[in-house]
Amino acid sequence: MQDGKYVILTIDDDPDFLQAIHLFLEANGYIIIEAKSAEDGLKVYKKTKPDLILVDLMMEEIDAGANLIKEFKLLGNKAPIYLLSSAGDGMTDNIDYTQLGFSGVFQKPVKIERLLSIIKAKLK
Repeated sequence: MQDGKYVILTIDDDPDFLQAIHLFLEANGYIIIEAKSAEDGLKVYKKTKPDLILVDLMMEEIDAGANLIKEFKLLGNKAPIYLLSSAGDGMTDNIDYTQLGFSGVFQKPVKIERLLSIIKAKLK
């Protein structure tokens, strides 16, 4: 938390998505920190210790998001991590995202109302 507001780290290589999610979450009272790659995400994480993390599965490499979560675990992360994926709705049927360290999955395009509802519930 910073200044009484929850901090959300969003890691995605799509600048349009980052801008849209940033504007929406900031308008709803959150501090948003962005990273455009898994490598940058790790650096930002170490500096900020966010309250919640949204990470894209496929960035510079197909499994960059999953590998990043492993790094967060090694650093003792306690913040909920949500996977952002455009891989298709069937992905959650084929993969146990909780074993990968994710608290949940948001399918792109993200349903903003659902995202906000889950974030509010998780950060209470």
